[in-house]
Amino acid sequence: MAERALTRVHSLPIPEENRKTLADGAFSEILRASQEAIVLPPWMALAVRPRPGVWEYIRVNVHALVVEELTVAEYLRFKEELVDGSSNANFTLELDFEPFNASFPRPTLSKSIGNGVEFLNRHLSAKLFHDKESMHPLLEFLKVHCHKGKNMMLNDRIQNLNSLQRVLRKAEEYLVTLPAETPYAEFEHKFQEIGLERGWGDMAERVHEMIQLLLDLLEAPDPCTLEKFLGRIPMVFNVVVYILDQVRALENEMLHRIKQQGLNITPRILIITRLLPDAVGTTCGQRLEKVYGTEYSDILRVPFRTEKGIVRKWISRFEVWPYLETYTEDVAHEISKELQGKPDLIIGNYSDGNVVASLLAHKLGVTQCTIAHALEKTKYPDSDIYWKKLEDKYHFSCQFTADLIAMNHTDFIITSTFQEIAGSKDTVGQYESHTAFTLPGLYRVVHGIDVFDPKFNIVSPGAD
Repeated sequence: MAERALTRVHSLPIPEENRKTLADGAFSEILRASQEAIVLPPWMALAVRPRPGVWEYIRVNVHALVVEELTVAEYLRFKEELVDGSSNANFTLELDFEPFNASFPRPTLSKSIGNGVEFLNRHLSAKLFHDKESMHPLLEFLKVHCHKGKNMMLNDRIQNLNSLQRVLRKAEEYLVTLPAETPYAEFEHKFQEIGLERGWGDMAERVHEMIQLLLDLLEAPDPCTLEKFLGRIPMVFNVVVYILDQVRALENEMLHRIKQQGLNITPRILIITRLLPDAVGTTCGQRLEKVYGTEYSDILRVPFRTEKGIVRKWISRFEVWPYLETYTEDVAHEISKELQGKPDLIIGNYSDGNVVASLLAHKLGVTQCTIAHALEKTKYPDSDIYWKKLEDKYHFSCQFTADLIAMNHTDFIITSTFQEIAGSKDTVGQYESHTAFTLPGLYRVVHGIDVFDPKFNIVSPGAD
């Protein structure tokens, strides 16, 4: 009997004698696009990837030369039989995250992968600007936008789009009479009387630019103007992050924006990590530590805790999983004390940090950003189907589950390159490898992550 096997391929070899007859055929194209082959005689199942992010599954009966299309679940069942046989094939937990995002717009072209903001701006523009009344959701947002209970942008003197447009024109006429560098404070009272609050800018010139942007949106909207206007609305003042890198740049950018927005708000950045009471000779046992070279950024350390008390020693990143839910509750409490409220944005990094960020964002109702940093699934070949062999050392079942939760819960994902998301013509991307996979005996993922999801955004290393 032929041997069962799993083979990963860039393209399957074609025997020399058959090469000429198959070279121009459809089956040849299928073989070239195949990434994986599973041999379970008399069947050979193929995972076909015609282009980045797009997958199809088939099986070929090598005796009868019959080709059949497979569902994702059917293909994954073939993989499971390699490991566990077919004894539990009908009683496997299937995870499908697609229904949770089914109504969300997404591109279909591979070249659009990683350009989520650009795509959503175009989509939102087309939807919002069908007619003037379609701007109503933006008006409602500006009316309720506030910081610590204090209105920003608009107050209750503006009730509808017509009054907003009248006020903006009146403000524009007044601003052109002022020197460009006139401080906002000199005309703040006048603006409040007509319905405009702080947040438009710190001086007459910037306020004028912002008001012109909104007038343009009301008159002749386009995606570029929408993106520019939304990007200037003051929204992020308190940030929780997991990594130290780039915090200085982040603080400088926040201070710069707050100044240009004409606001008197002190930002705060908290870097959340573990407190290690027994880390003698380091600051890892210190609850709060100022980040060198910053004014408003601190490292906030919270210990791991069990019912027996605080975990005092360092633990490998592969062993942290049992502690993270309790850790999240403790972090939420400590953040609340430090900020006297909740953050505006939570940025997670790496698998453990991302799942904590997801739990925090869900608990607090806060926008979440995910940065994978490293996805172990692609670093260890076949670490999904042979997870049991690696479980004692690496606990990949927990890590892959955490990655799935974070990827699907987060509001947006920052990556460095297109290749990180969707690979290339011949190689599978780190995120793409989570599209469909199985942990035999635990669960199978029929739809884990969609690389066409507009939450993916590429920010090249070194970019602002």
